Amino acid sequence: MTEHYVHRSELPVSAAEAFAWHARPGAFERLTPPWAPPELVSREGDLRSGRVELRVPTPYGSARWVAEHDAYVEGVSFRDTQVEGPFAEWVHTHRFEALGPSSCALVDEIDYALPLGGLGRLVAGGSVHDDLVRMFRFRHQRTRDDLARHAELAGPKLRVAISGASGLVGRALTAFLETGGHEVRALVRRAPRGPGEIRWDPAAGTVDRAALEGLDALVHLAGENVGERWTDARKKAIVASRVDGTRTLAEAILALDAPPKVWVSASAVGFYGDRGDELLDEDSAAGTGFLADTCRAWEVETARAEPRTRVVRGRIGVVLTALGGALAKMLPPFRKGVGGVVGSGRQYTPFLSLDDLVAGILFAIRNETLVGPVDLVAGSVTNAEFTRALGAALSRPTFMPLPAAMIGALFGEMGREVLLGGQRVVPKRLPEAGFRFLHPDLGALLRFELGA
Repeated sequence: MTEHYVHRSELPVSAAEAFAWHARPGAFERLTPPWAPPELVSREGDLRSGRVELRVPTPYGSARWVAEHDAYVEGVSFRDTQVEGPFAEWVHTHRFEALGPSSCALVDEIDYALPLGGLGRLVAGGSVHDDLVRMFRFRHQRTRDDLARHAELAGPKLRVAISGASGLVGRALTAFLETGGHEVRALVRRAPRGPGEIRWDPAAGTVDRAALEGLDALVHLAGENVGERWTDARKKAIVASRVDGTRTLAEAILALDAPPKVWVSASAVGFYGDRGDELLDEDSAAGTGFLADTCRAWEVETARAEPRTRVVRGRIGVVLTALGGALAKMLPPFRKGVGGVVGSGRQYTPFLSLDDLVAGILFAIRNETLVGPVDLVAGSVTNAEFTRALGAALSRPTFMPLPAAMIGALFGEMGREVLLGGQRVVPKRLPEAGFRFLHPDLGALLRFELGA
């Protein structure tokens, strides 16, 4: 027996623009729910006659899913049909219904059948329906938000180069920019595989400078992960990955005939050190500690380029997404009901959503008034407040504290500085410039990211 599911939403753009957003590179990544992301194995063609192969998570492991695109009508509809996968049948029709010159309805229609017939419906029918509701609620909200963001930040199409494009933030930023119609080029440490890549070697201090000529923006995100135990070798790698790469790009900018109009270079709220409950913003002094020293050295290198381009130093807070980073590491124990407060629970966590981060970067590119340090933070909460919010989003108890002594024993200096320290950062320059955070409320952000 075939089931029929429909999810319909109104969007504040024309049907043509909504359709174009779905047809551009990056749409698949933007539409992927962060709590159960499939692995993209291969992709061929386009929405007219393309084919995509995925590895999708199931309760029993991952499954191969191959779908083909057809029934393409420009600006109106296209269809995905499963040719191999976990369903007995799956046909997904995407429709875009014009409601006016600047509004439309996005309609997703799925006809599907579960394997094993009636037994499959009995065992999994309810959960599959609930999963569809969660997934398409997320997809439609993300689509609506992205289209609204691009409308707010409208302007000439941009040519943007990104270092760290393969990382968590870099992948999201690339997809966000591409669905907005912008051209993205990734800095890579190997031979480029096409015109969309630029060769660089930060350790050697080299980059293909000719490929940076005339860019609208350069976004520097590359850097080693700081969320692991710090050995002396690890600390050297963390510093070198930030300072050497930043120096390489700064020196390249100085040598260009037509340097990028703006350079958004990542830093972090670790710049402020552990400051207890002191209110902090971009005018606050640097703190002390390994991360503060690293961020300060990192930011100093960007100053080299200031004579040739507008430099924005994005002091990024804790990015909350189920795709990776801090939240992904916390989810397993919290889902099992054994999460709890870390240390005293009084240390502050400055946070923002991945969506607000990528939009904030585009806002910094567009807004010529933003120069120097900019806190990319939506708000700050104590660890105890964060713990309660995550437990509520997961409907799990949070009664298992992680004592400070255990943090020190397990993680050493990294644990004491990152997990037991914190910064109470209040967003200042972005809101003053007119930026609107979509997820300033921690509870709502966690529910969105987790499909709760």
